[in-house]
Amino acid sequence: MSEQTPLQPLPAYERIYAVVKTIPAGRVATYGQVASIVGNCTARMVGYALAVVPPGSDVPWQRVINAQGKISLRADSAGHERQRQLLVEEGIRFDGEGKIDLRRYRWSGPQLDWLLEQGYDPEPSWQED
Repeated sequence: MSEQTPLQPLPAYERIYAVVKTIPAGRVATYGQVASIVGNCTARMVGYALAVVPPGSDVPWQRVINAQGKISLRADSAGHERQRQLLVEEGIRFDGEGKIDLRRYRWSGPQLDWLLEQGYDPEPSWQED
């Protein structure tokens, strides 16, 4: 009988990117939601990880917003406008205050089988943020 080696967790930024890659087009997640799914992570760490996503990456960084339903980048920055443009192209609508309706567009989280396959906690508490 051969011994199985337990799954080695990915480094934090790679775990963050893996979760963000599962957010489908037309949906958003909050920084806190992603942090909770990743585990041992903060919303701020998620923000730092997404800020250094290399250009041309397949990580859909634009789909992560703050808990108020807003883009966190400065409103007068090129990054803010780029994120908004990418989300609008995916069919996401903003209200007059620059907010996204989280009840309508919030992602429900990854599938249970994906969480288990990847070694994530199958019962994250992100719904509380």
